[in-house]
Amino acid sequence: MLPRIIFCLAVILAILAVILLTLLSPVAHKAKNPSRPWLALSLYIQRPHISSSSIQPVAQSDTGAFIFHRALTEGPENTSRVVGKAQGFIIPVEHFANSEFNIIYLTFETPEFSGSLSVQAKHVEHKDREELTVVGGTGSFAFARGLALFAQTDSSQSSVADATYHVKLQLRFPDRSQRIPG
Repeated sequence: MLPRIIFCLAVILAILAVILLTLLSPVAHKAKNPSRPWLALSLYIQRPHISSSSIQPVAQSDTGAFIFHRALTEGPENTSRVVGKAQGFIIPVEHFANSEFNIIYLTFETPEFSGSLSVQAKHVEHKDREELTVVGGTGSFAFARGLALFAQTDSSQSSVADATYHVKLQLRFPDRSQRIPG
């Protein structure tokens, strides 16, 4: 009879220990679906401010490739603080319009952010407002994903090359609490 009592007491203590561990464990109180960090930025892409003697004309190719190097600023004014640069290579020709190689690189050089973002211009429809996909980043923007909304600020500009664009970035970052071992 004594062995049965000891056995039942051991089972009851084990069940009690499991219940107490589940109730008092800090892991049990974490959110089941933690929200990933989001970052929203509003910037402008415009012609860099260089003297007229150092301006070199951009060669227009017969295929219609659009190669650009622009300044990334905080505001639409030409006196706004430059926070980085925007560079890209877009081929709007029918066979290449949906190409994976149509990428816009936004490089940031500020105390708050240091790194770059890659924006895929796969579905450019030549509208006043384009919704493009952020496919990655480096530095402060490592592994970023999200949306980049491009809108031309002044539709009366004489050419696409001279236009200023307002860029709204909505970035999502992966859960950085999980580390890759190694």
